[in-house]
Amino acid sequence: MDSEREKMLNGELYDASDPDLVAARQRARERTATFNTTEPGETDRRERLIRELFGAVEGTVHVEPPFRCDYGEQIRVGDGFYANFDCVVLDVCPVEFGENCLLGPGVHVYTATHPLDPEERASGLESGRPVSIGDHVWIGGQAVINPGVTVGDGAVIGSGAVVTDDVSPNVVVQGNPAEVVREIE
Repeated sequence: MDSEREKMLNGELYDASDPDLVAARQRARERTATFNTTEPGETDRRERLIRELFGAVEGTVHVEPPFRCDYGEQIRVGDGFYANFDCVVLDVCPVEFGENCLLGPGVHVYTATHPLDPEERASGLESGRPVSIGDHVWIGGQAVINPGVTVGDGAVIGSGAVVTDDVSPNVVVQGNPAEVVREIE
């Protein structure tokens, strides 16, 4: 029988009150609390703490505090990753960022979701769907990336956009729900 963690990572309904998952979230909250109280000049310490929090970091990474996540260990970032102030990544499933991804302030990336049926939702079970962000993607401030979304290489997500569907490579999307407004040459 699959553990609650395995169900979570497989996108199945799982019980978030499972002690293993509660402990993992607590570890992430302790690590982000430490990260979020670093001093502005502590760039080496910040990078070390992010490398301890995230599941994988390739090359250089820069995250401005405050930053919040559920677990951290499902987050993978490519070289040149940058997240501005107040970003949130709810990583109950994998979240992958390619190389040279830029997140504006207040970007939220969600993998967590809940059943649509009210009785099932009231049971406390939840699930998730992975998010994948390609290389050279720029996500403007206050944008939201919803569960299960894939963003193609070179795409730009306009500030305040709510991305509910996959985004093709080399396009600009904006609005709620986000729609393509132009192609990038």
